[in-house]
Formats: sequence, structure tokens, C-alpha cells
Amino acid sequence: MSIAQLHPQLYMLTLGTFQSYLWVDDGSATLIDTGAPGSGPAIADALRHIGLDTTAVARLVLTHFHDDHVGSAAEVVRWGSMTVVAHAADAPVIRGEQAGQPPNFTDEERVLHAQVAAGLQKAPPVRVDVTVVDGDIVEFGGGATVISTPGHTDGSIALYLQRHRILFTGDVAAQHEGRVIPGVFNIDREKAFESFCRLAELDADIVCFGHGAPLLKEGKLRLREVAARLDRPSSASSLQRVEQ
Repeated sequence: MSIAQLHPQLYMLTLGTFQSYLWVDDGSATLIDTGAPGSGPAIADALRHIGLDTTAVARLVLTHFHDDHVGSAAEVVRWGSMTVVAHAADAPVIRGEQAGQPPNFTDEERVLHAQVAAGLQKAPPVRVDVTVVDGDIVEFGGGATVISTPGHTDGSIALYLQRHRILFTGDVAAQHEGRVIPGVFNIDREKAFESFCRLAELDADIVCFGHGAPLLKEGKLRLREVAARLDRPSSASSLQRVEQ
């Protein structure tokens, strides 16, 4: 586990090959995603490292239902009376009430998924206290606007802290081998590309991806450069599209 401070109130937690983010408001913490199952102790260590107890986590926001994002949510919620937030479309999957729709893999993505998801365990069900939709506000960082980003999953979300010009993309965008790309392993590739382009319109300096290193300045410019190359129909994968 490693911790990187991206902003006076924002930390990225690297949890093995996965990651989550921690925002701190006057001793009250919001955790965005939880990594793979078994990451709870590492997240707790990170909190202690920055001077907080696990009971400081007042809110857990889950960007979508995939196991590498909700994996340790069931561990984390046992720490105290936090509020668990997710999009209304993904909440039934997170709660274990229904199965999640699998990605529509390209051949290239199928090979990549076998590599990055090797050994990844299934996330246990966890409660969702508050369901959100596009335009809702989550009360941290001066108000985080929920941006619905369907395509990766039906209920994928991004979070935009307009006051701080910080964007959390979930898996609709990523950094892969030093390149900003639309996220892979999508249910609907074209919807995911449309969601990526929507995020590129936001005025964000810091961009925090679900996978890969964050952008710490002029993030919107990098997103817009990629979005400009996606503005046409294609059956190509995300990795191929950025090279066209």
C-alpha cells in the first residue's frame, strides 16, 4: 500500500494493483471506492498514516459495481456509521440482489482482462444507503456533483468538485502506459465513449482515474485531446481508438 497526497485534502491510496481515493473535510473523510476484497486493513493503515481513525470515514462512494472497486466495501462499512452511496442502476448489484451485466469484450480486451483480473475475488454484497442519479450532490469537498457515465456499467458515475476543479472519473477513463484513454471492459463501448467526451467538457485541473496515475494539472486539456479523436463511430477498442 502507498499513499500519495494530490491536494491538501485529497489522497490516492494504491492497494496492490488497484486504487481508491480519500477526501478529508475537517477530520471527516469520504472514501471513493475500496479496491479488491481484502484491502480493508491497508485502507485503515492509510487513514492512521494521515492522522485519522477508521471511524472518521463518514461516507463511502462507489463509482460502479465491479469487484476491484467495491471489493472491500463490506469490510469498510463495519468501521462505523458511514453512508454508502452508489448510482441507482448499480445499487442492486452492489447489494447482491441481482447479477451484474458482464463487459462486451473485444478480443484485445479479453486478453488484457485475463491478466489484470487474475486472482481477483468476487466482492461480497454490501448495503447502499443512498442512491444517486445524474446531477445529484454528494456533500463533501464543497459539494460533489454526480455525473452519470453509463457505458462501463449502466450505473457508473464520476464525481466533480467544481470548487476545487477536481474530477474523479471512475472507470470511464484511465491512464494506460502513460496515455490517457477511455476505460476498457465496457458493457456498451459507444455509450462509454460518449460519457468520456462529456467529462472532457468539465473544467478540471486534477483528474483522478479508477486505474492509472492521476493528472495533476491541466487535466481537461488531456481529456479533450483524446475526446477529439473519439468523435466518430467505430467498433475499435479503447486502446486502438487512441492510436488512430
